[in-house]
Amino acid sequence: MLDQRKIELMTRLAFYEQTDGKKDFKISEYYRRDYTSLHTICSILWVTVGYMCIVGILILVVLDDLLENLSNGVILMLGGMIVLGYISLVIVYAIITNHIYDEKHRDARQRVKKYNHNLTRLLRIYEKENR
Repeated sequence: MLDQRKIELMTRLAFYEQTDGKKDFKISEYYRRDYTSLHTICSILWVTVGYMCIVGILILVVLDDLLENLSNGVILMLGGMIVLGYISLVIVYAIITNHIYDEKHRDARQRVKKYNHNLTRLLRIYEKENR
């Protein structure tokens, strides 16, 4: 005879494995700190590339005016603004990215724990049947 609880549990487990399980298993292989650090570093690298592209385009746009007013003070002020803008952007972006990936890891880990709990319940059901 078919056990309704066992069928529901197996269906729930199979559905999780086919949907969120694939991502969650990969995420939960990492320690939380390693996962968030890896993604934060990758994000900082991409922000750096994007910032360099934007600054390069802006410099090309205002290059004509920049060359007319070229002096040491203007170069220092422009360089300082670029560096401070970069540092502040990286700090803000790193904090936000760290928070997002920390939550993502925590949520995935909770779903994997629930999955493991359901696997344990299924194992107990099979053990009761074999007695």
